[in-house]
Amino acid sequence: MAPAGVRPAVRIPDAPHFPGAAAYHADREYRPFPNEEGRNSRQESLEVPLMIRALGLPSHGRVLEIGCGRGVALPVLDKLLRPSRLVGLDVEADFLDEARLRLAHAGATAELVPADVRRMPFPDAAFDLVIDFGTCYHIARPEIALEEIARVLAPGGLVVHETPLSQLLSHPLRSFNRRIPWSRAPMFERQRTAVLWTSRRRRPTECTPRCPAPGVAAYRRPERWPPTCRGSFRWRW
Repeated sequence: MAPAGVRPAVRIPDAPHFPGAAAYHADREYRPFPNEEGRNSRQESLEVPLMIRALGLPSHGRVLEIGCGRGVALPVLDKLLRPSRLVGLDVEADFLDEARLRLAHAGATAELVPADVRRMPFPDAAFDLVIDFGTCYHIARPEIALEEIARVLAPGGLVVHETPLSQLLSHPLRSFNRRIPWSRAPMFERQRTAVLWTSRRRRPTECTPRCPAPGVAAYRRPERWPPTCRGSFRWRW
């Protein structure tokens, strides 16, 4: 039984069975990026502060970074956002060991959780802000990750992610033809875009339209929205 308030983990299918299946499955699930000190330095000193300023991210909230890796962004988020809770999540436990050392060196505080973004061990509405520096572009079945992000976000909370242009500049080969399937995540509405980053707001549950049936190209607007939802939608499908 799952603890109260925590949704049972989503089962992710096992690897296919054929010669070399393990390597194939690992590549499709997620391949860690190499540790590049130049990029780490740029992210720490330029990208994260610019993103916070450009998107006007709120401070003093509960913040989760998914795919935090070696924890490059966590000390900066702790310093600039002054969160009431800061959590870094990554599937690679070895990276979290490096992140722990980085946090200690910077005198910053964050919880480090080894877990998959597609089955996060947090209760519903546990965070006000979720930040993704590219993880959802590079995992299999990212739509499951979007469902989990929506679950752990409080209504009205924000998810921040890199734009395709940002991914292209950072990873021109691995990001080719990769997209986050936002059309399958009607629980989010775009709030602000600043060239390299976009923020999306979590709609209240009663405002979230149902996903269309297979073959349906767009959602239909109901004749009457609940009072809290009227005028709050921008249809982009």
